[in-house]
Amino acid sequence: MNKTLLGIVVCAAAPFVDAAGTAGDAVTQRISRAGSQASVTGPEQYFTGKARVDPLFQSGDQINASGAYVTFEPGARSAWHTHPAGQRLVVVAGVGLTQEWGKPVQEIRPGDVVVCPAGVKHWHGATPTTAMTHLAVSGSANGKSVEWMEKVTDDQYDAR
Repeated sequence: MNKTLLGIVVCAAAPFVDAAGTAGDAVTQRISRAGSQASVTGPEQYFTGKARVDPLFQSGDQINASGAYVTFEPGARSAWHTHPAGQRLVVVAGVGLTQEWGKPVQEIRPGDVVVCPAGVKHWHGATPTTAMTHLAVSGSANGKSVEWMEKVTDDQYDAR
């Protein structure tokens, strides 16, 4: 084995010294296996229609954000809500809708990324005829990632 490669391997396996000069074991990757966290139905008080949430990771010491896949059946949508530390949505399947308060409803498709700034009132869901799944990554502030509000009315949902 060449000395450069050997040095990299040795350094990667060696203990680290933190900013305070304290030696400790290197932080390692952790794998959460697919299917190891139970899916949950989106609560009726926060969703219209059928929505399923598949949690991926929780906010913690390493990252101040949580992630989940959310699948909306045709016609399903979230209630109006805000995020105290913002949210990013990445559409992974189907066709969906999103709306920011006071602005027009917009269609979203696979590969689209929706940036929801902190404190901006919005909703998202499926179209009337097509299911939609997005990856939601939500920041957390003071232990909270969402502030739920009133449900989206049928008139608001249909206004496109």
